[in-house]
Amino acid sequence: MVQHTPVLQLAFLLVVLWMLFAAALYWAERGADGTTIDSYGRALYWGIAAFSTAGIANMPVNGISEVIGAVWIVLGSMLFFGAIVATVTTYFMRPMQRPSKRIIETIEYNLEQLDDLSVDDLELLRHTTDSLIKHVENLKNRQLQLAKKQADGETD
Repeated sequence: MVQHTPVLQLAFLLVVLWMLFAAALYWAERGADGTTIDSYGRALYWGIAAFSTAGIANMPVNGISEVIGAVWIVLGSMLFFGAIVATVTTYFMRPMQRPSKRIIETIEYNLEQLDDLSVDDLELLRHTTDSLIKHVENLKNRQLQLAKKQADGETD
């Protein structure tokens, strides 16, 4: 399930952004009077507490720090909860997608790209299409033969 969703990419992006925003917050708060965000570790902790909606007792004191924090809260929350929603949605929607439907959608998409194909590519496509048609005809013939055998077996 995880490999079919963007959860790993979003989690990686979330960690990188968390570290960057924490560094920016620490830099903006550094040396400010009355700040409790006096180390990179405290800035990292503040970043987790801020976007997790756990509540924050210690607010940044500089205006730029508040802006950095606000952007982090919105962006971090969107990435975190977006990854969860994407994963859950994919988990429940995947069984509804039949493989044949995905094959047909892929073919339809590729047909839209015909203008970009070379003559060699089109020749390969023609050969593949001919093979597909032969395969379908063979399947129909087998089904007809099977139906005939079953009909003959019932009448004997």
